[in-house]
Amino acid sequence: QYFGVYRSFCWEHRPQQPLQPRPCQDNTCPICLHTVEDKISYKTMGCPACQDALFHRQCIQRLALHAGIAFRCPRCLNQEQFMTDMLTMGIRLSKRPPSWESDQEVRPSDQRHGRCDAATCFCLGGREHVEAYGPWQLWLCSSCAAEGTHQYCSSLGNSIYSWECNTC
Repeated sequence: QYFGVYRSFCWEHRPQQPLQPRPCQDNTCPICLHTVEDKISYKTMGCPACQDALFHRQCIQRLALHAGIAFRCPRCLNQEQFMTDMLTMGIRLSKRPPSWESDQEVRPSDQRHGRCDAATCFCLGGREHVEAYGPWQLWLCSSCAAEGTHQYCSSLGNSIYSWECNTC
């Protein structure tokens, strides 16, 4: 926990969210827009205020670091209860203004990043061409999701499960 005496817990005794998320047709993380488990676990967290938002732990941690003092639930926008619960669950917060206020390139968006930002894009279809699988699959930065690359353009093999941009 990144507050007070900075307590640390083993797997069995770690704090757990006492949430019972409502059954929902949409099991999409509102941050990365990928599928998320429909139950609370170490890797899947929920909003204690609305109990509708489920997101990946990695995604909410990245959001916390980028949002800084503006950190809140990405679905219901609750701040106080959400921030307190995330701190208890071990999410580290940044005490600075949101990164998108200081960097004109970074803005919150409702759309997923959709282009290859590699220094040299080899795709004949162009930087915006994306395929679901194969060399022209678009990989988003696993830390900020603000940059992407075609699998081929950054020489990412089939055994790679995440990619991080040069900025992160």
